[in-house]
Amino acid sequence: MSHPQSRRQFIKTAALGTAGFAILPSLYSKVAPSDKLRIAHIGLGGMGNNHLKWFAAIPEVDIVALCDVDENHLADTLKNLQTLRPDSRADTYGDFRRILERKDIDAITCATPDHWHATIATLAFQAGKDVYGEKPLSYDVREGQIMLKNLNRYNRVFQMGTQIHAGDNYHRVAEIIQSGAIGKVNKVRLWKNASAPELGSTVPEPVPATLNWDMWLGPAPYVDYIPAKCHFTYRYFLDYSGGTFADFWCHIADIVFWSLKPKGLKHINARGGAIPNSIADAPLWIDVDYAFDGLDIHWTTETPDVPGAQGKGIGAYFEGDKGTLLCDYGTRLITINGETTTDLPEVPQSIPRSPGHQQNFVDAVKTRTQPESNLVYARQMALPMYLGMISYRLGRPLQWNAKKEKFIGDKEANALLHRKPRKEWDLI
Repeated sequence: MSHPQSRRQFIKTAALGTAGFAILPSLYSKVAPSDKLRIAHIGLGGMGNNHLKWFAAIPEVDIVALCDVDENHLADTLKNLQTLRPDSRADTYGDFRRILERKDIDAITCATPDHWHATIATLAFQAGKDVYGEKPLSYDVREGQIMLKNLNRYNRVFQMGTQIHAGDNYHRVAEIIQSGAIGKVNKVRLWKNASAPELGSTVPEPVPATLNWDMWLGPAPYVDYIPAKCHFTYRYFLDYSGGTFADFWCHIADIVFWSLKPKGLKHINARGGAIPNSIADAPLWIDVDYAFDGLDIHWTTETPDVPGAQGKGIGAYFEGDKGTLLCDYGTRLITINGETTTDLPEVPQSIPRSPGHQQNFVDAVKTRTQPESNLVYARQMALPMYLGMISYRLGRPLQWNAKKEKFIGDKEANALLHRKPRKEWDLI
């Protein structure tokens, strides 16, 4: 079993006898374009194994380490790696901090539960490592601010795992919207239909011998082990995530922030309902109205009654003064003057296409540039989701100061911008 370390102890240990790696530029990753990128994967559930598969398919990547607090996940993923890369000699760890101590690792991927994202990414930045991190970006607003501060301080590269961002459809939608073909967009409707699994017994059980439950909880409040709160279904508990809303916001709000770059958020109003007959406390359904400067964004759990949306469980509907555009991950419908089409050939291609989301990250690490879903962009795009969750939890509309990133005249709401981690896991 691993034992918690304080941040000071961690840095002292990881410095390996130096004056402290977090401030030593010589330990920054400097990967030559011709060299292989040495990557470690942290968090090895379903998405973590997707990371493994994606990066194993890139010839210029070596996967040198795997980490998970569940020994079963770790063993199964090592087998997967040996199938994908029979010559692999990856080391395995139960504590991600052992990976960050290694100076021979250039970058990590992080697919842990949401409440660990920011801590692992921030410590990786301090250790001179670049990060491919899953969405949502962090557990709360303050954690995202801490991540950005450390990314800038330690000159790191970050890609948020919004894989759909790399597809041609989102690139083309952004080009069409930015061309002005449907005019000035004043309203966007976003939606994602939601469901929730049955989560079983509320009775605590003995912690499996193969699971480090204390470390799985990490910064979150301590609770006795209940299987439903662990692994995939963790996302239906507010101590770790925010249900379907937190899970999918970044996937579909991405195209709005890419296309329109909303600014000046000032008002948030959320309504919602809990999952019935469940121990889970994340919302089953949530509707949120956002007022930006010159733009209203409306999130709903049910598919809206707009042309072309029927049967689409997720989507975005842009309402311009010359026309509309409806899209999901892979399709689009543009309606202008009563005529509907899937493309506008007269709008030129203006956005370079992605080589692939993971390849984009690898290229950025080697060239020391920021990839498409970089941290500055990802944090601004993710921010409204956290504020919508706070409005839902408090059951009232909220006013927001976008410049100060604080609620206006509401101490209770501002207190929810950051959760104090458990003392022994307060690492950043």
